[in-house]
Amino acid sequence: MAAARTRRKPIRWSGFGIHAVLLAYTFVALGPIVLVIANSMKSRRAIFDSPFSLPTSETFDLDGYRTVLETASFDAYFLNSLIVTIASLFLVVLFSTMAAFALTEYDFPANTLLGLYLAIGIMIPIRLGTVSLLDLMVSLKLVNTLWALILVYTAMGIPLGVFLMSQFMRQVPSDLKAAARVDGAGEFRVFGLIMPLVRPGMAAVAVFTMMPVWNDLWFPLILAPSEGTKTVTLGAQAFLGQFASDWNAVLAALTLAMVPIVILYVLFSRQFLGGLTAGAIK
Repeated sequence: MAAARTRRKPIRWSGFGIHAVLLAYTFVALGPIVLVIANSMKSRRAIFDSPFSLPTSETFDLDGYRTVLETASFDAYFLNSLIVTIASLFLVVLFSTMAAFALTEYDFPANTLLGLYLAIGIMIPIRLGTVSLLDLMVSLKLVNTLWALILVYTAMGIPLGVFLMSQFMRQVPSDLKAAARVDGAGEFRVFGLIMPLVRPGMAAVAVFTMMPVWNDLWFPLILAPSEGTKTVTLGAQAFLGQFASDWNAVLAALTLAMVPIVILYVLFSRQFLGGLTAGAIK
């Protein structure tokens, strides 16, 4: 019995190795972000003398942020990006959830074909159709409007959104939907009843859509390059070209462009991970 008490569990070195790799990858991924933010709050001389140190009372300087806010219209760029991102997220989540409900709930002749068509949208990059999209927006007179970006991003996010939401829709108990129909609930009421059950999937779709929409530079440059419709990414790119030698302003512009999306990702990371793992847990 004493021998049983002194018996120790074997050390699983594989777990330490996995965590070491994950920590190393985290350092590599977050290192550049931390350096950009830290150096954006230092004087120009401190940036070159000690680029890997944090700001101190002697090196702290916000001159780059003053240059950015006084020279560029970053408040308007942020507003444009916010409008485009929120509108795109709402439309992608709404249409993806509705389409996934229809594909998983109803058996109609074109069901499989429509699912395959949407799957092709995941595999083929939408940027291959840039010329056709530009012609379409010109004919609709939507060039240099935020609606052009919203419509393109909605079309870009729906295929993956439908694929993810279909997996969650299949996990909703059929007895629940049948009971609602027996009680006289219509299809829209049934759809509303199962919405809370697939919220992790909706959160995952929102995060997957949010990152490429906020960080995209291609379509704002092609479809909405005017000063009044510039997004924060396009505005930062134009600012970098104008102040290429002013490192304080350059780092401040990069920080202002990336910090909001990092904060949003941190806030929604729990829902994002829950959406990715809910299918495996169930």
